[in-house]
Amino acid sequence: MTLSNFLTNFDLDKETLIKFLDYSSDEIFVLDKHMKVIYVNDACKKHYGLNKEDVIGKLSLELVDKGYWSPSIFPEILERKEPITIKQTTVLGAELLTSAVPILNENKEVELIVTTARELQSYKMLKVKETDSDQSKETRNPFPSIITNNKKMKNVLKFAQKVAAANSTILILGESGTGKSILAQYVHENSSRKNGPFLTINCAAIPADLMESELFGYTPGAFTNANRSGKKGLLESVNGGTLFLDEIGDMSLPLQAKILQVIQEKKFIPIGGNKEKTVDIRIIAATNKDLNEMVKNKTFREDLYYRLNVIDIKMLPLRERQEDISPLTYYFLYKFNQKYEMNKLISKDCLAWLTHYSWPGNVRQLENLIEKLVITSDDVICIDDLPEGIYNHSQLQIEKIAPTSLNEAIELAKKEMVRTSYKLNRSSRRVAKDLQISQTQAAKLIREYCQDLQED
Repeated sequence: MTLSNFLTNFDLDKETLIKFLDYSSDEIFVLDKHMKVIYVNDACKKHYGLNKEDVIGKLSLELVDKGYWSPSIFPEILERKEPITIKQTTVLGAELLTSAVPILNENKEVELIVTTARELQSYKMLKVKETDSDQSKETRNPFPSIITNNKKMKNVLKFAQKVAAANSTILILGESGTGKSILAQYVHENSSRKNGPFLTINCAAIPADLMESELFGYTPGAFTNANRSGKKGLLESVNGGTLFLDEIGDMSLPLQAKILQVIQEKKFIPIGGNKEKTVDIRIIAATNKDLNEMVKNKTFREDLYYRLNVIDIKMLPLRERQEDISPLTYYFLYKFNQKYEMNKLISKDCLAWLTHYSWPGNVRQLENLIEKLVITSDDVICIDDLPEGIYNHSQLQIEKIAPTSLNEAIELAKKEMVRTSYKLNRSSRRVAKDLQISQTQAAKLIREYCQDLQED
């Protein structure tokens, strides 16, 4: 059954009804008997960070396997064939109260499933009755720690997952605030060491002399004011796991020599001791500095640089991940609404403004801004709530891309229609039929406007 068939019982035409449903703040899904999504409204963008065309035509199992929501409501509704309501968590951290209703044919078989979902934050005092006692148990969050719809960033994650299986040292490069520490943890969680400890040490935040004693520990009486019984170092405490050295470019040269020995020999000597200790650890380092330049300037050891740089991964700045700004904004909105027990919303205009900002402080800057806006704004976060710097910069960028003539406006509209159709149909023949043009013209427009989509 198609969506058009489903709508035949309504007096409204298809286009009008879809516009009406898109204004709903509740999420609405319609699935056919094969569990394929045949309709979803715009709410899927704020719950999953996906556009409608990225969801329609997909099997629900495929979306569940990718971690967009959990648990799935559909296996039970297929079995019970009656309305069900459960609590779900989405990839962006939204907690949803989801209801599913099966539509049965004359043979009592499931023909369609219609689900609606509303953010549970709206029901602070409501107790949800679970349909299965197992669903009330606490489960480990199955979702990935890095949210992205960006092709290059997805390739970074694929590469990180591939090298995670090995035990080699990794160097993560990137600007401040891009999420290097989260990527390090992502590598750890996808490695054979995932059940071992993961420890982060910020080399820029701890003084060099204190760093040495913290890392390697010390023997009784090793120095003045030392603990009489000595102290076990962090290297020992992370044995069998992963040590993440953030801001490695700020580590002192003497300490660099000792870390080099740990990487090469997996051995070290505590301060004041004369006996070597052996550890089984993987080291991941990160920096926003140019280590190659530091080596030339003799401020970073060349031998350590090459030992760290066995495998390097570069994190992208947020300005190169524009399609991730919207889902990340909703992710942080859900996070801080929950933290401060609030239910703030964000206007579409304000979201567009954020999308056109360059984010020099990257993901960390976006996170800090959303936290501030959740605390300081009224019920709906609007453009007027934005700091002056972001407002002025975004206004300039929006003015730059706004059409300045009728021809330019027509060109922008044509491009948007072709890209939207191609995302949904994925072939020149179907795009031609959808836009009521010749296949030759459709193929030409796809080549002109959709090259990046064809690479996906």
